[in-house]
Amino acid sequence: MRVSAKELYGLRAMTEFARHFGQGPLSLAEVARSQAISQPYLEQIAIELRRAGLLHSRRGALGGYYLSHPPEATTAGDIIRALEGSILPIQCIAEGACAPCALEDNCSSKGVWEQVRDRLVETLDAITLADLSESPVLGIGPE
Repeated sequence: MRVSAKELYGLRAMTEFARHFGQGPLSLAEVARSQAISQPYLEQIAIELRRAGLLHSRRGALGGYYLSHPPEATTAGDIIRALEGSILPIQCIAEGACAPCALEDNCSSKGVWEQVRDRLVETLDAITLADLSESPVLGIGPE
């Protein structure tokens, strides 16, 4: 199992927005600089997060991006789903998009992946942006 750069950078960027929650919009240039993320790549991620309703944007000289909801109301799972569509993208067990498989009745590994998915979903949905922004252990800073 691999975690994509999009997921890592998305979590880091959203954690930065959480740290500045209530202080007005942040420019993507500031977030990119503080989190060591390429600004063009961060712009693509921000578009997806805005489409998912997790970020708002404001235009103008004092514009930028800011969280749509308080940090306590957004989970790591929300961010991963917004960026990837599913927590564990295995076709036969993907959340809400199970594709039929000829081996479904006799699949010896499906139960394993369902358990992995369930534990992963449970964990990611229990970690909020508030948790990430306040805890040095959970915080996701530049590497």
